[in-house]
Amino acid sequence: MNKILCSTGAITGGPNGYDYKMLEPLSKQLMCDGFELMMDRPWYEELDELKTFLHRMNFYIPVVHCEKEIGERLSKGGEAEWAEAFRMFEMDCDVAESVGAKKLVLHLWGGRVSDSNFQNNIEAYPRLKAVAGKYGLELLVENVVCNVENPMKHLCELGETYPEIRFVFDTKMAAFHEQQELLYVAEYEWLWKEDYIRHYHVNDYAGGYMDWSNLRTLPIGKGKLDFVRFFDFMKKIGYQEDFTVEATAFDSAGTVDVEMLNEQFRWIKERCQ
Repeated sequence: MNKILCSTGAITGGPNGYDYKMLEPLSKQLMCDGFELMMDRPWYEELDELKTFLHRMNFYIPVVHCEKEIGERLSKGGEAEWAEAFRMFEMDCDVAESVGAKKLVLHLWGGRVSDSNFQNNIEAYPRLKAVAGKYGLELLVENVVCNVENPMKHLCELGETYPEIRFVFDTKMAAFHEQQELLYVAEYEWLWKEDYIRHYHVNDYAGGYMDWSNLRTLPIGKGKLDFVRFFDFMKKIGYQEDFTVEATAFDSAGTVDVEMLNEQFRWIKERCQ
């Protein structure tokens, strides 16, 4: 049965100081089934405190999302950048193991350099998978937006190079490149038929093709994606695993819109029945 997760990245951010302790009161108000823990750079300075807090709260956290900076450093390449990327990645793995997560989401490329040095990202994958495996984690590569090629092309190349690889499909990321509909095309059915896609991020998008000015993570219904078709398709193919809502829910003062998130959870749960 599908579980609906809330990304902690929808709740914590710069305006509220990336305060993970907000999860304690919010968890009593949110109607999600658990959380996808989004690692944030400031947390590396207090990892022991973070793990102690999460153990005490005993949240259901089946998925951890690596710090996005990791992919950017891998893309840049070079000994120093890779050393820091793998240092961060190992810390993320440690946190994921400590909270009992089974899946680890990674932006394999990212930042301004994005996929301009994609060979770096391809070469990094086996080492990343080995580290994740040491912690008992299934590594999932996300279809991150690109500034040179497109995410579906890269997923295909990764799948051909590493048949054991598994992915996260993000609806907003796909829509940014006008690739959302490819999910339903026979040419790409291997992604779901052969269980390559192991998790979905469900977020709306209101911009056009590679419209950087509109690359915002919107709630379902605030953009142009057809989520009725999407969830009908998920039922048709028998997808039984989790979805994560990432829609940004905090305002410029850091206040979280709990009702907006709960409306997302309610709507998705109704579509999954």
